[in-house]
Amino acid sequence: MKPIAVVRGAGDLATAVGRRLHLCGFSVVHLEIAQPSVIRRTVAFATAVFQERITVEGVEAVFAPDVAAARALLARGRVAVLVDPGAASIPSLQPVVVVDAILAKRNLGTRLDMARCVVALGPGFEAGVDAHAVVETCRGHDLGRVYTSGRARPDTGIPGTIQGIGAERVLRAPAEGIFQPAKEIGAMVQPYDLVAEVAAVPIRSAIGGVLRGILHAGLPVFRGQKVADVDPRGDRSLCFTTSDKANAVAGGVLEAAFRESAVRSLATME
Repeated sequence: MKPIAVVRGAGDLATAVGRRLHLCGFSVVHLEIAQPSVIRRTVAFATAVFQERITVEGVEAVFAPDVAAARALLARGRVAVLVDPGAASIPSLQPVVVVDAILAKRNLGTRLDMARCVVALGPGFEAGVDAHAVVETCRGHDLGRVYTSGRARPDTGIPGTIQGIGAERVLRAPAEGIFQPAKEIGAMVQPYDLVAEVAAVPIRSAIGGVLRGILHAGLPVFRGQKVADVDPRGDRSLCFTTSDKANAVAGGVLEAAFRESAVRSLATME
C-alpha cells in the first residue's frame, strides 16, 4: 500500500490538492460532509457524495461508505471520498499526511498529532501550532507560498476578479430555502438570465459568460450564501479543469508535504 494522505474537504481547491498528491504517489482519502455545498461540482471530488463517482482530469474519485471500502478503493488505485466531517477515520487510516482544505477560515479540529505532516490551507491556522505548515490561498504575489511559522493572510471576503469583474460574477441566495438550479454548469448566460430559484425567488445573472459552477439541486441554503459562479471569459472548457489558483495551492501543499516529511525522517535518523 502506498503512503496515505487524508484531505479534509473535497471542494475544487481540495480536489486539486488530492489529485496532485495521487499523481505523486500517495493513496488519497477525502473527508466530506453529508451534503457538500460545492459550487464547481465538475472539478470537485465532493460530487462523488451525490453521484457515487467523478473523474477530474483523468483521476477518478469514488464514494466509500466506510473505512474498509475506502481501503479497497485505494488498493485499486482510486481516490476515496468518505463522509466524515469530524475526521474520526484518521486513526484507522493512519495517514502520513493530513491536509485541512475545508477553507472554513477557522480550524475545525485539525491537530499537529494527526500525522507526520499536517498542512492547512489559508486563514484560521498558525504554522507550528495548528499545522506543521500553512499554504497561502489569497490571490496575489504569495499565492501557494508555504509558511512554516506564522499565518496566511486574512480573508478579504472579496471574490477574485476575472477580466476586471469581481463580486458581480458571484450569485448569492436571496432568501433561505431549498435551492433549485435552472441551468447546468457549462451553460452560456446573458445578463438577467434566470439561473436558479430559492423559495420561489429568482436568481438572475448580473453578467454574461459561462456558468462555471452551481450548487447541487435540493440543498438547503441561507440568505447570502454563494450558490453559483459566472465566468465572463465565456470559455466552456474552463468549467471542467482545475483553476490556476487551485493548482498553485496544490503545488504549495506538495512542497510542504515532501519537505516536512523529509525533515522529520532526517530528525528520526539523527
